[in-house]
Amino acid sequence: MTPMSSYWRGIALSLPFALIVIPFGLLFGVLATEAGLTVGAALGFSAAVIAGAAQLTALQLLMHDAPAFVAVMSALAINLRMAMYSLSIAPHLKGTNVWQRAIAAYFLVDATYAVAHSEYEKSPDMPRRNKLAFYAGSVTIVCLPWYPATVVGALIGDALPVSLDLGFAMPLAFISMFAPLLRSLPHISAAFVAVVLALGFAWLPLNLGLMVAGLGGMITGAVVETKLERARA
Repeated sequence: MTPMSSYWRGIALSLPFALIVIPFGLLFGVLATEAGLTVGAALGFSAAVIAGAAQLTALQLLMHDAPAFVAVMSALAINLRMAMYSLSIAPHLKGTNVWQRAIAAYFLVDATYAVAHSEYEKSPDMPRRNKLAFYAGSVTIVCLPWYPATVVGALIGDALPVSLDLGFAMPLAFISMFAPLLRSLPHISAAFVAVVLALGFAWLPLNLGLMVAGLGGMITGAVVETKLERARA
């Protein structure tokens, strides 16, 4: 398979996520303008952070007059999963130059990781050039529409009917991306503990329960993985 074929395969396997990314981006654009951001500021927010869940969380906290520190820490807690994604996908990009790794890191989001990791696991002997091409195909569908969707949402936010609830995009996105990936005990354990903690600490103000759940889930996954590796050794 040529790199171009891998690129088109990345596009094909990522196409379903366009149905999630576009309404997700529209939702953020709408909320950004409701919070008082200009169209340019909303686009800059998306370009700088490119992490929908963290963006929406920070924006909603700020809309409810939460301290900026809490909004930033909540966004960081949500995005800590990106560190785990990086550790998982880095071996597949070994040998690439610094610019290629920097660009890959910038576009490493939930959907690009889910699609790329699944493909790399199925084809461990895929040449590095093909892996990069496949990743680029996923980025084309998952990440590039995020920016225009944000702009369109910011421009037409006031014109959208109140009955049109785009909030479905966030839970649908995460369920569709990660439910198929819960195949190992560490993954299942992390997800279970995160859900339990999120529900148990939902009473905490300013969405702090989300931070507790994220950290608890990651710690659980790491502990279970460590114990399994020791058992195998």
